Amino acid sequence: MLLYKLWRSFIKEILLLKRDIGGIVIIFVMPLLLIITITLIQDSTFRNMEGSKIPIIFIDNDRSEISESIKKQLENSKTFELLTDFNEKSAETAVFGGDYQMAIVIPKNLTKDINSNIDSKVQSIVSSFGLETDSSAIKQNTSKAKDIRLYFDPATNISFKNNVMNAVNKMVFEIENKKIYKAFQDQLGTTEDLKNSSLIAFKEITPKKGNTDVLPNSVQHNVPAWALFAIFFIVVPLSINLVKEKSQGTSVRARISPTPYFIHILGKTCTYLIICVIQFLLMVAVGIYVFPYMDLPQFDVSGKMLPLIIVTIFAGLAAIGFGVLLGTVADTQEQSAPFGATSVVVLAAIGGIWVPVFLMPEFMQTIAKFSPMNWGLNAYYDIILRNSGIGGIAKEIIFLFLFYIAMVAISLFYERKQNAV
Repeated sequence: MLLYKLWRSFIKEILLLKRDIGGIVIIFVMPLLLIITITLIQDSTFRNMEGSKIPIIFIDNDRSEISESIKKQLENSKTFELLTDFNEKSAETAVFGGDYQMAIVIPKNLTKDINSNIDSKVQSIVSSFGLETDSSAIKQNTSKAKDIRLYFDPATNISFKNNVMNAVNKMVFEIENKKIYKAFQDQLGTTEDLKNSSLIAFKEITPKKGNTDVLPNSVQHNVPAWALFAIFFIVVPLSINLVKEKSQGTSVRARISPTPYFIHILGKTCTYLIICVIQFLLMVAVGIYVFPYMDLPQFDVSGKMLPLIIVTIFAGLAAIGFGVLLGTVADTQEQSAPFGATSVVVLAAIGGIWVPVFLMPEFMQTIAKFSPMNWGLNAYYDIILRNSGIGGIAKEIIFLFLFYIAMVAISLFYERKQNAV
C-alpha cells in the first residue's frame, strides 16, 4: 500500500514538472553549456606541452653567451613566445598597459661582468690554497650583482610571477655553475672534463593504465566538478516547488490525506533523483562524444561508470535534502530562489569546485571538510583520478546520505511544529 502511495506521489511530481517544460530544459541545458564553456577555457592550463604559448617581451642588451643561453632556454620551454621588437621603454608601456603579461630585460655587459667576477673569485680561492696563479690577474671584486629586470602586468596572477622568477633564477644559477666549473678547470690546468651534471633529479611517478601513463586533464576535472554543481542547483526548482505547494494549498491537502507526509517527501526525492542522474549522464555523454570534436580530451569512464552513478545518487540525495529543507522553511519564492542559488554558489566555492581546497587559507580548508559538495567532489576524484573503488569512497557516501537524512528530518520536524494545532 505504501509503495502504491509512493508511486502516486511520484506521478504527481512528474505531472507538476511537465507544466514547466522551459524550466526542465534549463535544468538540463544550462549545465551542459556551463561544462563546455569552462572546459574550453581551462583546457590550455592542463596542456603543459601543447597549449598555446604566452607572448612575452624579451630585450637582449647583452647579446652574448649568457643572454643567448637564457633566450634559448625560454624558447625551448614551449611555454613562451618571445617578442624582440621592443626597447625597454616601449616594453614597460606595453606591459603596464596590459598588452602583454611580462617583459624580460637582459642588462648590458652581463656576460662580460659575470665572467670577470667568476675569474676573480676563482683565482683568489686557488691562490689561497697556495697554488700558483697569475697574481696580476687577481683583482679585488667590487662589481655589484647584475639585475635581470622583469616587468609584470599589474593584473598578473602572483603564482605566475613566482613561477617565472623561479625559472629565471634557476637558469641563471645553472649558467653560473657551468662557468665556475670551467674557470676552476682552466685555473687548475686539468684536462679532465668537469661537468656539473646534476647529482639529484626529479622523476614523477604517475598512475598507469597498461603501459600508458594516466595524466590528469581538464575534462577529468571539469566533468565531475560541474556535474556536481548542476546536481546541487536543483535546490532552486525543488524549493520553489515546495513553496508553491504551500501557497496553492497543495501541502494542506497532502497533510490531511491518509498518505503520510514523508511519502510526499519520498516522492519528490525519487523524482528529482532521476533528474540528477540524467544530468550526470548527459554531462558524461558530452565528455565522451562531443569533447573530442572540440579538440578536447575524451572523458574516460571505462570500468568506472557504476561507482560514478552511485556517487551521483548519494550526491543527489544530499542536494534534494537541502532543497527540501529550504523549501520547507521559506515562505515565498522570493526567499527560496535567491537564497537557494546563492547558497549553492557558496557551497561550490567552499567545496573546491572553483578553487582547489589546498590553495585556501587553513581555516577555509577546515570549513571545506563540512561541505557536501566537497564530499561528492572527493568521491568523484577518487574514482576518476585515483582509481579507487566503492570501498575507497565509502566515507564520502555515508556523509552524503547522513546529510540527506538530517535535512529531511529537520524539515519534517519543522513542518510538524508549524502545523501543530
